[in-house]
Amino acid sequence: MTTLASGTDTLTRDALTVLQPGFTGTTAPDWLLRRVGEGLASVGLFGRNIASPSQLAALTAQLRAERDDVLVAIDEEGGDVTRLEVRSGSSFPGNHALGAVDDVELTHQVAHELGRRLASCGVNLNWAPSADVNSDPRNPVIGVRSFGADTELAARHTAAYVTGLQSAGVAACTKHFPGHGDTAVDSHHALPRIGVSAEVLAERELTPFRAAIAAGTRAVMSAHILVPALDPDRPATLSRRILTGLLRGELGYDGLIVTDGMEMRAIAGTYGIERGSVLAIAAGADAICVGGGLADDATVLRLRDALVAAVRGGELPEERLAEAADRVRALARWAGTAGRPAESAHGTEIGLHAARRALTVTAAPGLGSPGTFQPLTEPPYVAALTPVANIAVGDETPWGVAAELIHLLPGTVTGSFAAGDGPEGEAGESAGRAALQAAGTRRIVAVVRDEHRHPWMASALDTLLAARPDTVVVEMGVPQAAPRGALHIATHGAARVCGRAAAEVIAGVTGL
Repeated sequence: MTTLASGTDTLTRDALTVLQPGFTGTTAPDWLLRRVGEGLASVGLFGRNIASPSQLAALTAQLRAERDDVLVAIDEEGGDVTRLEVRSGSSFPGNHALGAVDDVELTHQVAHELGRRLASCGVNLNWAPSADVNSDPRNPVIGVRSFGADTELAARHTAAYVTGLQSAGVAACTKHFPGHGDTAVDSHHALPRIGVSAEVLAERELTPFRAAIAAGTRAVMSAHILVPALDPDRPATLSRRILTGLLRGELGYDGLIVTDGMEMRAIAGTYGIERGSVLAIAAGADAICVGGGLADDATVLRLRDALVAAVRGGELPEERLAEAADRVRALARWAGTAGRPAESAHGTEIGLHAARRALTVTAAPGLGSPGTFQPLTEPPYVAALTPVANIAVGDETPWGVAAELIHLLPGTVTGSFAAGDGPEGEAGESAGRAALQAAGTRRIVAVVRDEHRHPWMASALDTLLAARPDTVVVEMGVPQAAPRGALHIATHGAARVCGRAAAEVIAGVTGL
């Protein structure tokens, strides 16, 4: 193991060890390498850090030249949330698509192949899977990141994902404890509150986490949510009752506890990241994730110094910080001995195979069964009714079916439409009329994402279908709204492979 820089005292090393910071650029900056040499044991990667697999492998090798046991973490869920393929869209469908298929062996295979690709690039900790039960259909941040609204389904697929990912030598980090599914608030922007009873939480939210723990998940990520039935005063990330009393005590979990991003407004806007980090470690967290929006040496030093000052001031027991640092090092040791798997036995096309199986296709009553739908032979007009992307997904990741239809039906034209400044109904009608005008005589393919959460989107579809009932509708979010259109295709996610699977159906490349 690499010897740490001399002159760094144990307390300071431990404070650095529990941090998981991000950074900017596709190579490691000098400040980051210096902190790794002083004791920083983890680094978090985001889309901004990745240009290609070979570049990523070079970056992780650069970090390990400074310290060979460094944990390299990433937020790679597949599906809508991808960092490996942030500019092209993921080769793997997300959790909701896998839940729609409900084949745990398939989920295991997808997670294994995703883990194999991460391991081949030197990544050994993945902030996935999302074990949240998506019980509130208005949820703006989980949605298709969840395996579904059924507790037992979410539990069995969470366990399959954990074992699949870790069989590839990459530690799973099951999130967002104690469950982020029953909220209509995004914790990136504010502090969500889950007001159900402890009994409901135990039977619903906690069940997938029990399954993950039984499957051996190496890490669990806390949620920035207030759960009054468990702790009326502190959000889960800062709650000793939840992290130490519930997760460690009642559920018997002894692995690494990682916080969600401390720069998220649910914590930063109320406590500040320095105070929040001290409270999180005191509550039982072992690693502080920061760097989705804050990614510089000054932030790392502020957090390091806040932890050191809290110990010296008697607010944070030194043994609690040392215990947290030891858990980080223990995971690094596991990752260092896990090894890297050979080429997957089930092939690199497993993601597309899963996306095809996840489709739900419904034909309008007048057209008979989906099998009688006549595929398009002429290039259509694709009208993408585009919502604002949530922060976890990011604006830069492409989605939809247009690119795949252009490949299958050259000459396909596309346009993007969003809600305007007026009342949502008017904005939707305006978007629908604009799409009709742009389409001309071409067949229309309308692509939506969570129609049930966006009244303007439903209004735009009303306008389109009233004028053009032969419109094909592709729902790439949670298919909560009733199917409509000449053909309705629910992909259960907006990954690139989901778009390809839908385009194949529209163009008749594969049978329905």
